[in-house]
Amino acid sequence: MMQKGKDMSESPKRLFHETSEKDVTRAIVRSFAQAFDSCVESDVVIAGAGPSGLLCAKRLAERGVKVLVVERNNYLGGGFWIGGYLMNKVTVRAPAHQVLDELGVPYEEAAEGLYVADAPHACSRLIAAACDAGVAFANMTSVEDVVLREEGRVAGVVINWTPVQSLPRQITCVDPVALESKVVVDATGHEAHVACALARRGMLELRGEGPMWVARSEDAVVERTGEVHPGLVAIGMAVSAIHGLPRMGPTFGAMLLSGHKGAEVTLSLLGRESKEPRKQEHPVSV
Repeated sequence: MMQKGKDMSESPKRLFHETSEKDVTRAIVRSFAQAFDSCVESDVVIAGAGPSGLLCAKRLAERGVKVLVVERNNYLGGGFWIGGYLMNKVTVRAPAHQVLDELGVPYEEAAEGLYVADAPHACSRLIAAACDAGVAFANMTSVEDVVLREEGRVAGVVINWTPVQSLPRQITCVDPVALESKVVVDATGHEAHVACALARRGMLELRGEGPMWVARSEDAVVERTGEVHPGLVAIGMAVSAIHGLPRMGPTFGAMLLSGHKGAEVTLSLLGRESKEPRKQEHPVSV
């Protein structure tokens, strides 16, 4: 006797709450629009979500500063995810390992004063800490230009979707939009994209990054971290590109401490004292 096949018209037992495609789309569109609208004007816009940008954003948000991080890729973390030579280990030199302690990232001492940690663990903890502090993010968003005010002060960034840059020139008439802020932080790494927007107008000189010299580079990057033009603070490898400093390769202590110092400089520009951090409860991303 042949067994009857299962009636496919029967509704399966439901595990998830009933919804439809239009509900999902509306949830995304409405939430994005609300979050983006709230970030059109911020205290600080940070271009670049590598380790320096993330730590700078975390420090600022913990002190009540409204921060938006603009990242041209579809992921956060930059080279902090993969370490050196696609081997997902990162090294930091003392005293930057104290940041790993703060984030709860385990590490081992590879040599005196040199520590190694798993890159995905360190990077994900830093991203989560920035989100928990209340930092907002805009992914797949590139900085095309800067907003200028009286006496050439930087007062925001001009942004566009990153994929627009890959379209043929004849069909890329996609006008960018602008975001205003009191301070802009260039954390775009070796390219120093924000600083380049000023250099194109002869308003800032970029000396170009020097060759690798670990023993000199990390101290120099942290030392030269600061305001490079009214309203523009440079941190991380953007500092090397602007001041002609040597690069340090796959060791990230200077990136973290430069982000920390950049936050202190930015707080000073905002006219705020560095206070004990406070935790934000409702981070948003755009």
